[in-house]
Amino acid sequence: MDKRKVILSVLGLVLIVLSIYAAKAIISSRTTPTPRPSKVVKTVFVDTVQNTTIPIMVPANGTLIAKNRVELYSEVQGVFQRGSKLFKPGQQYSRGERIITIDAAEYRASVQSAKSNLYNLITSLMPDLRLDYPAVSAKWQAYLSSFDLDDTTPPLPEMPDEKERYFISGRGILTSYYNVKNLEERLAKYTIRAPFDGVLTEALVTEGTLIRSGQKLGEFIDTGVYELEVAISKTFSDLLELGEAVELTNLEGTRTYEGTVSRINARVDQNSQTITAFIEVRDPSLKEGMYLEAILNAREEPDAIQIDRGLLLDNDQIFVVRDSLLDLMDVKPIYFTDKSVVLKEVPDGVTIVSRPVVGAYAGMLVKVYEGKTQNN
Repeated sequence: MDKRKVILSVLGLVLIVLSIYAAKAIISSRTTPTPRPSKVVKTVFVDTVQNTTIPIMVPANGTLIAKNRVELYSEVQGVFQRGSKLFKPGQQYSRGERIITIDAAEYRASVQSAKSNLYNLITSLMPDLRLDYPAVSAKWQAYLSSFDLDDTTPPLPEMPDEKERYFISGRGILTSYYNVKNLEERLAKYTIRAPFDGVLTEALVTEGTLIRSGQKLGEFIDTGVYELEVAISKTFSDLLELGEAVELTNLEGTRTYEGTVSRINARVDQNSQTITAFIEVRDPSLKEGMYLEAILNAREEPDAIQIDRGLLLDNDQIFVVRDSLLDLMDVKPIYFTDKSVVLKEVPDGVTIVSRPVVGAYAGMLVKVYEGKTQNN
């Protein structure tokens, strides 16, 4: 009985030991070796440098403003009378055409009264002129004959003789005459005429409105010629010339216009360090307030290349390929646009990276794309 228990105990221990060894063997068989990472060689796009003359094109933008514009103000008071055309925005007027007429019946009567007084004064002088100055009486008689109360007062006859001038002045003729001319000038302000062919863009009053002196009535512009005001960096201020041709495009890029530099401000804006240039443009399809983009041909830079702006690193360096390895080259940026940059001091024949490479660094092993490349 004791012998049997001993044998069973020994067998149990053996089974336990065998189980442990079997488990270790199974675990060891499932352990896979860690793979060694393979070396990745990236493919890069390159260009072979060929320095050329690069035109520096300066982009600018702004909104069109009519070159000829008039703000209409009233210098007199009265009721706005209805004319042959409605005083509304968009209404066209020809040069010299009546835009606004203010009721001047009362004031016109006072002008007529002053003209009548002048006529009567000259008439009362005629007997004395015939007696004392018979040589000049004929021209004054002719002046009276040409005097029309319903027309503008004609200029007084010339008075080269000093005695004649004293005589006429002493009778109050000159004072009365210039008083009439002053009243006539003010009477003309009751009518506002178009100074040029154009369109009414703003109307602040309507027919029947009581207009007061100094009140703004509207705005009138010439639709034949416009100006585009653009801000240019002071770097190119000495390169702009009056009369230089400028290409303009609309916001959608569907239309192009030809303009010329008409004016250049001589003062540099202290905040933005820019100067203001005005580009004159004419086209029937243009409207005031349109947004246009201008391309100014500032200068030409010899022995330079133009690349994508994203290829230029922060420390003014670019990536080049030498013996399948990336390397850095110092360059000299000349001019930046929103998408590209003009560089100098890049020798001909150098192979540069033409597209950004993610994670690029100096000494990185690369493979050059064997497709067709383009020269700079």
